Amino acid sequence: MSPTIHASAVLVGAKAVLIQGPSGSGKSALAWALIQAQQQGLVKFSRLVADDRAHLEAAHGRLLVRPAAELAGLIEIRGLGIRKLPFEPLACVGLLVEFGAADAERLPNQASRQSQVAGIDLPRLAIAPGTAPLPLVLAHFATADTQM
Repeated sequence: MSPTIHASAVLVGAKAVLIQGPSGSGKSALAWALIQAQQQGLVKFSRLVADDRAHLEAAHGRLLVRPAAELAGLIEIRGLGIRKLPFEPLACVGLLVEFGAADAERLPNQASRQSQVAGIDLPRLAIAPGTAPLPLVLAHFATADTQM
């Protein structure tokens, strides 16, 4: 299996949101917010794939993500600690969210809205420090040709 990367991932609808960024930047908080978005009726389906460590693999033109075995089903909720949740063992990534991105802009150009991970092109949201990420992720899905 591929080595793990420092990232979180949540399945939202049919595709996973891969969340990357520096330690303490809000990856787990966004993962939790996306999971809670289903209960709030903001998305039809969401489920944890990975928190803190994830395996990525390019296969047949898609980027696949799975949890690190020792962390499968676990998420850190700041102020509460580690919690166990139902999880998806494998998902296809449909969006990269990157915290602390140096190129995060109010009106991003087309080049900064795309990224390549393991040779796979993905839509990308660059999140500037201090920006609330959940509304941006929900807006991405609401305005993209993607089902949530």
